[in-house]
Amino acid sequence: MTQRRAFGEGRPAHATPMRWGRLRPRLLDLFSCAGGAAMGYVRAGFVVDGVDIAERPNYPFPYHQGDALERLAALTLSGEIERYAFVHASPPCQDKCTLTVGTNRSQGWGGIHEDLVAPTRDLLDKTGLPYIIEQPNGRAEIRKDLSLCGEMFGLGVIRHRNFELGGWTAEQPAHVAHRGRVKGWRHGQYFDGPYVAAYGNGGGKPSIPELQAAMGITWTDVREELTEAIPPGYTEWIGRAFIASHVLGVAA
Repeated sequence: MTQRRAFGEGRPAHATPMRWGRLRPRLLDLFSCAGGAAMGYVRAGFVVDGVDIAERPNYPFPYHQGDALERLAALTLSGEIERYAFVHASPPCQDKCTLTVGTNRSQGWGGIHEDLVAPTRDLLDKTGLPYIIEQPNGRAEIRKDLSLCGEMFGLGVIRHRNFELGGWTAEQPAHVAHRGRVKGWRHGQYFDGPYVAAYGNGGGKPSIPELQAAMGITWTDVREELTEAIPPGYTEWIGRAFIASHVLGVAA
């Protein structure tokens, strides 16, 4: 794989190569997709570098195109990982995601998607850095240290996501009751509701502008990127919680 854009290119003037910049800590965003998680972290106060195996021209920050685990291993081996204060990882989940596991089983597809959660965790532990692993509801074997929902942030999606926290802790916020159904077709019947279905195609799925508005993501109009994204509101909350719990200790 080639590196489309170097980590340092387009770096804000306040960023430095140090783990904690003059004003902002640096975060490594693994399996970064189009940058939903990254945008939230930047809004929380981080400088972010992404890594994704696919070409992601809509990713709004510096990123390395290549295998995320190979990149993490190389950064750890070289010592360059010391540039970072925190690592976020969203390894592929299709094998055990609630939205796909039933379909996979019914079609005899089980096991065709590689589960990268365990090897991701192993490499993250070797960095010695605090980290977070994100997964949707399903059978992925992660601790659910945090569970977030779009209604907690006033979004037009439910989009439950679970987070395993390595080397740090955060308090679980209260889950807010949903205001209604996800709009769309179910078993031949159309249901209205305050949320859109941020996955797949057909079945009354939202338009691209509806998805963008519901997720709080405006910089990509690619449906696949929108349906895979983490709403920035989630990671802005996580990032602020991390900085609040760490910045005083690092500054000291």
